[in-house]
Amino acid sequence: MGDVDPTPEDPDPQRDARLIAAAATALSAMRAGHDDGALGAVAEAVDAAPNSHSRARELMLLLFSECSTMVSALGSGGTAPVKMQVFDDEGREVPIDEADPPVRTAVRTLLAEVHGDTDAAEAQIEIALSSAGPEEMALLVAQALRWTLRLSEECVNRDLPVPEWILAS
Repeated sequence: MGDVDPTPEDPDPQRDARLIAAAATALSAMRAGHDDGALGAVAEAVDAAPNSHSRARELMLLLFSECSTMVSALGSGGTAPVKMQVFDDEGREVPIDEADPPVRTAVRTLLAEVHGDTDAAEAQIEIALSSAGPEEMALLVAQALRWTLRLSEECVNRDLPVPEWILAS
């Protein structure tokens, strides 16, 4: 994520560094098998922000953006297709529209990012932030963290680039 000028809602000049640190802490906890600790790290970072709604959106978009970059790398820079599948609790593949709302939002957000439509990705996150309950939001964040870990592991296995802050987590 590149440098972004502070906005009136969040005049913190260290905003990007704080977002990356929060995401790295959450990824580290998730990697260690502490899902609750990962979600706690995200909640702490979001709650500490002057505009928690904006911080939550930025944190999720950071994760989905990094996932998109890794998906593109895995798909040979967009020349090879990457298939996304959604499975139900019994392990059967289901259409995206039949997935649970947090999974559906995560898939749609990632697909929008992969196709370069950041506005659509932001819209998906906004819909979730305005209508999802705390449990659904936790599932959406957990999905973004899991995908970030899995995609980074696959990129490392294939000797593809991964941001240092993800590897160090």
